Amino acid sequence: MAKRRSSLGFLGMFGRSGDLRQLDDALRAADLHPALVPEGVKLTVVNLMNDRWPDELPAGAHQSVAQLCGYCVAGPQVFEQANGREATLEVERRIEAALEAGDSFDAQIVLMTLHAKLINPEVVERYGLSAE
Repeated sequence: MAKRRSSLGFLGMFGRSGDLRQLDDALRAADLHPALVPEGVKLTVVNLMNDRWPDELPAGAHQSVAQLCGYCVAGPQVFEQANGREATLEVERRIEAALEAGDSFDAQIVLMTLHAKLINPEVVERYGLSAE
């Protein structure tokens, strides 16, 4: 099976790939405007997703990743106002599990937001995150 490739488009002649458009839609649904996330970060996210699920992405994969990114970028209070308490608790459980696991898919997403300097300072402080 041929591996899916993501594309940012080129001079308006070729469109963005479907996975990037789906991620943009999922980011909007998580109340994070896609323009706040650099294209390189989004491309890295979809490539991580394609590496994790090489055959086919499970239903809700984009939404799950967008929720995690949204929390990391917006911070706990803003994320909760937009997405509700239950979604906030779920993302916080995922971050705690990622910190315990060390090298997991969720840990890679959190670390990427940290390295890209997109992460909210409150999230960094709350979870004692550092990029060393």
